[in-house]
Order: sequence, then C-alpha cells, then structure tokens
Amino acid sequence: MDEDRRAARHQVLQVAAELLEEGGSEAVSTRAVAAAAGITAPTLYRMFGDKDGLLAELAVHGFEMYLAEKREALSRSEDPVADLYRGWDLHVDFGLRHPAFYLLMYGTARPGRKPPAADEAHALLVGLLDRAAADARLRVPVEEASRLVHAATTGATLALIGEAPHRNLSTSTRLRNIVIGSITTDPPVATATDLASRALALDAALTLEDGAAPPLRAPEAALLRDWLHRLAE
Repeated sequence: MDEDRRAARHQVLQVAAELLEEGGSEAVSTRAVAAAAGITAPTLYRMFGDKDGLLAELAVHGFEMYLAEKREALSRSEDPVADLYRGWDLHVDFGLRHPAFYLLMYGTARPGRKPPAADEAHALLVGLLDRAAADARLRVPVEEASRLVHAATTGATLALIGEAPHRNLSTSTRLRNIVIGSITTDPPVATATDLASRALALDAALTLEDGAAPPLRAPEAALLRDWLHRLAE
C-alpha cells in the first residue's frame, strides 16, 4: 500500500472513529462515513469492503489506542502484583472513557477473528502474570490466572458501561480485589512453606530462562511442568 493510500485510509478511520464515539456502531454507516470523509461510497467499499469490514478495522484501531495508553501508563515496576491491580484499573478506565470502542472490541467478539492487537493486549497480561509467578507470587498457573483476570475485567467493564449514568465504580474495585487476591500471594519469606507459589515460580523460571543449561528435552519438560502444576493444585 503506497503512502497516499495509507494516509487516505487513516483519515477515513479517524472520521469513522469520531462517528463511533459520538453515536455508537449504529452511527457508522457507509453512507455517513463516506459523506463525513468527503469520499464516494464506492471508494469506501474499495478500502474496507463493507460495513463489517470497516467495523473490524475500527476494532483494530481501538486495540491500538488501548495498547498505546497501557504501555505508557503501565511502566514496569518492582512489584508485578501491584502492576496487576493498576492494569485492571487502566483496562476499566479505558472502557468507560471509550464505551463504543470497548463494545466493539470486547462485546462483539467472534471465535477465530481476533485482531493481532488483541493478542498483544493479552500478551501484556500474560507478561505481568509470568513476572508474578517468577517471584513466587502466583497461586495458580499463568494460563488459568489469565483467563480469570480477562473474564473478570471485561465482565466488570461491560457491566459498568451498561449501568451509565448511575454506575458505581466500587463494583470494579471490589471484584478486582477478590479476583487478584485469589490468584496471588504475599511475597515469600525466607522460611516460606507456600509450595504452590514456589512450584509455579519454578515453572515460570523454566519458561523465562529459555535455553538454560542443561536444556530439558520436550518430554522431560512436559513431565516436570505437569508435576509442578500438580503441586500447585
């Protein structure tokens, strides 16, 4: 795609994003977007195919906005569990400030049709959980923890969006404390006996220290991880 076409496409997406923020997905008709962008409907169809194609691109745009904000605000600290709490609040805050985008990103998901930016957003969460596991701060395996946090944050945000204008943010705070508190533990002390968190810390270390010597063969690694997860149950 040449520079002029890329710039024209970006301009149309910006116009569509403004219509989405103002009136939700119903306001993003091909006719309205074409008129607001000063182009013809056939030109818009050539760019995005149809309204579904345009909305899919807007979902990608929404995830890119979300990631840009989260990368800037969630700088790496020495406490991965504190970052989990902050990450939750950043997620909910984005959804409440951009409800139409959030509904498009998380409320209309279709199996097998996630944009790459959605995977990157998930990777940010997994990265925080990996760090927590490596510090012996996680009670459950990373995969399970990521499912719990993702389900709870999206559920809380969608519920709060639906409660406007009488929403109570303490709902998110209480759910955050319950969910993150149930999957994390206090920093281990020198005589800690928290076997689950230590097993998960070793599992995380095996993941993070890729290529460490002596390397484990795939069957050996799978068997060791299976036992570590059993110890964490």
